[in-house]
This record gives sequence, structure tokens and C-alpha cells, in this order.
Amino acid sequence: MPDFVITQLATILREAAKAEILPRFRRLDEGMVRQKSEAIDLVTEADEAAERFIGAAVKQAWPEALFVGEESVAADPRLLDRLDAADFAIIVDPVDGTANFAAGLPLYATMASVVVKGETVAGIIYDPMGDDWVLAERGAGAFMRFPDGRSQRLKVATAPALAQMVGHVSITFMPGASKPQILQNLAKVRVAANYRVAGHDYRTFATGHCHFVAFNKLMPWDHLAGCLIAEEAGGHVARFDGSPYLPSHREGGLIIATDKDNWALLRREIFTV
Repeated sequence: MPDFVITQLATILREAAKAEILPRFRRLDEGMVRQKSEAIDLVTEADEAAERFIGAAVKQAWPEALFVGEESVAADPRLLDRLDAADFAIIVDPVDGTANFAAGLPLYATMASVVVKGETVAGIIYDPMGDDWVLAERGAGAFMRFPDGRSQRLKVATAPALAQMVGHVSITFMPGASKPQILQNLAKVRVAANYRVAGHDYRTFATGHCHFVAFNKLMPWDHLAGCLIAEEAGGHVARFDGSPYLPSHREGGLIIATDKDNWALLRREIFTV
């Protein structure tokens, strides 16, 4: 994929954040936040406005692309079926970490990925608060990029012994039957945390500041960009059964580790699901 495509898409995410997200941060009035499926599943006016902004820009730049946004799928779940068959798709999470955003916490992200014939070929995680991107193209490495054009190649950390590992673990959607065992197993590592925003979990991993990340719920806007970035930074990504993660997967869990051996160690010692 030509570099100008990912550069243009990254710019679109930044423009959407400046136009529709940042002006609403800590300025959400009553009625601008709604509950979707449950109390922890929120949508704000910023999510919807930013997705409309990005969708319009994507349609203008790449009219042939299937646009799949988190809020678009909430309105029409059939979009996910179209994604599985699409030749070229752009998948967007306009505000990843909506609960944080709604609470006025400055830890949220705007994410996009590009899928071509069932393969993720590019991923972008933009941080509106820091005004920088973590991004990757398949086979070309992962980078931190800044608005002034500077870039820094990313590489995952070298993992220490299990007892000294730092991980980001989302237990919200872990199966109820296995959640108590996983929580007990996490006592084996040094730190088990969760930002409630997948984009920053992936950024922290790809920049070498934690040693593993784990999720159970697999919606494409949450994980396609981050998994590609993690792999291009040198990490090992697989579902709980060891199989590769694909854009068509909606379940099966994910463990992202610094290498294949540490993935196997974490699967055996921690994630006994």
C-alpha cells in the first residue's frame, strides 16, 4: 500500500479529532452521552460526529472502500458481514475509550485500519491529547510519528521473568466461569493493569512499556490496528487457541506477547480458559 494512503488517513483522524472530539472533551452536556447495550457501553456526540467526519473524508478520498465504523455497525450490524467479503475496507473507532472520554479522563484514542481481501495491511492509533500517531504497514515496521514529520521506529520490550512482567489485561468480557482463575493467576505477574482503552494498551506494548496485552471480545475496530502494530514492532499475536487473528474473527480471545515463547508461557500460566 503506498505510504501516502496511510499518511492521508492519519491526517484525516487528526482533523476529525480537532474538529469534533477535542472541542467536546470535558464539555459534554446532558443528553450528549447515551448508554448502548449496558452501563459501561457508552456513545457520545463526539463519537458520532467524528465518525461522520471520517466517513465523509474516506468516501471522498477512496470512494471504492467499504467504510466500517463502530457507530455505523451499531446502526446496521450487517456491515460486519460485508467486511468479511470486502476487497478494500477502512475500519474506524472514532473514540476508543468512550467511557474515559465521557468521564473527562485524558486517555482515549482514534483508530483506523485498512483491510484488503481479508488481510489487515495498515493500522493507525492517534492520540488526540498527545497529538501523535502510532502506525504500521504490513512488512514495513511500526513507527511513532509526530505532526512535524519526525518518526521513531518501535520495538517491543524484552520480557523479564514472569514474576516481573507488566501486562494490560481486559477482564470485562472474559467468560464468567474462567474469570476467577485468571484473576488468581495474574498474581504471578508484577503488574496487571487496564486502561479501559485498547488503543493505549496497544501503544504501551508497541513502545516497549509493557510485556503483554490480553482481550476476550474481538470487535475489528478495537484490535485490527493494534495487532498489526504489535506484530510490526516485533511482538507475537495469537488467539487463545494459538491461531492467527484475522479481521473476520469476533471471538476466541487474544494474547499479545513480546515473542512466541512468552506467549506460550502466558497462555499456560495465566490464561487458562
